Amino acid sequence: MAPGTLSKFLKGGAIWGFIVLELIFFSVAGEFLSLSDKAFMDFDNMLLLFKQSAPIGIVAIGMTIIMINGNIDLSVGATFALCGIVLLDSMSWPIFAGLGNWVIPVAWALALLTGILLGALNGLIVWKTGVDAFIVTLGSMLGYRGLVFMYNGEQPTSHLNWTLVDFAEAQFFGLHTPTWFLIVVTAALWYLMNRTVHGRNAFAIGDNREAAINAGIRVGPHMMINFMIIGFLAALSAVVFYSESGSVNPNDGQLYELWAITAVVLGGTKLSGGSGSILATFGGVVAIQLLRKGLGHIGAGTETVNLVIGLILIAVLFLDRQLNIKGKEALRV
Repeated sequence: MAPGTLSKFLKGGAIWGFIVLELIFFSVAGEFLSLSDKAFMDFDNMLLLFKQSAPIGIVAIGMTIIMINGNIDLSVGATFALCGIVLLDSMSWPIFAGLGNWVIPVAWALALLTGILLGALNGLIVWKTGVDAFIVTLGSMLGYRGLVFMYNGEQPTSHLNWTLVDFAEAQFFGLHTPTWFLIVVTAALWYLMNRTVHGRNAFAIGDNREAAINAGIRVGPHMMINFMIIGFLAALSAVVFYSESGSVNPNDGQLYELWAITAVVLGGTKLSGGSGSILATFGGVVAIQLLRKGLGHIGAGTETVNLVIGLILIAVLFLDRQLNIKGKEALRV
């Protein structure tokens, strides 16, 4: 076996094998431990699983690009909540009173623009100051969350538009609207990363930033674009979620960044950058949702779900580190 072959297989294919094992385990365990009469792999149950995966999944797909680039974004949860507030609150602004249901695309556009601007601010600071993205986005996470609380205090922001709710709850070819958004985002970002110069540059910058600069890649603007992309996707996630729920709590989106990073890492993306897969991240999102749903199916509490996912994440990171060490040693021979 060539050096690194096992590592590549584990990063690219292991997540799908893990999903299969989850399906088998929870299907069998559910026969004995579940309090529900429904089988775990019930068709409606699986459709609901994909729908529930959409908000975190859309954010995780964007996080994959950022991490391939060698950066990280801790502000996506706060961005999610702030864009949700803009979406719902703007629908009741007096300036749009005469638009009727045409206020929906206007509110969507404002929410998405907010996400892009917040992402651009992160990217600009990282680019122009040279401060590590972890520190920058940690600060913006606190700052954006502060804006959320300043906007409406401790109270939720609510606006229920039934036309919007009907659209969000609709099914097309058997799949819910949020699922379609997740599929389209996954396909679009896969194309961006695998079939465009921008995608190739992302891998090059994450693998060796100095070499990328020497090759003539404009690293600063490139990273800023990627932060704008994840800002847009955090806003899109909010649009998808709050179109149906119609109410934003000031604490919404907390820990979204950690769930997204967990899904990306489970999919095999390196924390150090230069390696990763959009499709494998999609698998990581599904694997996490299966764990959460499966453990709930057999009666486990939230604390057990978090413990199991945390242990799996630590195991994956340890295995990745060991494989990378062995791969480097093999290349020296």
